[in-house]
Amino acid sequence: MQSENPLIADFVKLANAAAGTAAGMAREAREGARERVRGVVGGLDFVSREEFDAVKDMARLAREENEALKARIAALEAKLGISPAPDAGSVKTDG
Repeated sequence: MQSENPLIADFVKLANAAAGTAAGMAREAREGARERVRGVVGGLDFVSREEFDAVKDMARLAREENEALKARIAALEAKLGISPAPDAGSVKTDG
């Protein structure tokens, strides 16, 4: 049932317009915030999980290969009767 009172009808129209405007402003604010976050995050140097895992696996394989090579060198040095070379991690340099 609609009211015959034009004042009430105008008030309802005003309330509906205000609600629509508020919803539009909220939507615009949300989109603006999203764009700002994208701009900030886009400027940072992030890597994907896949890239991180690939590099992590490469590092693990390199460490394993390094340990295997150390063992081979130690075996060859022992076979030749040579004293083992100092560990590269313990060598101090000036600099």
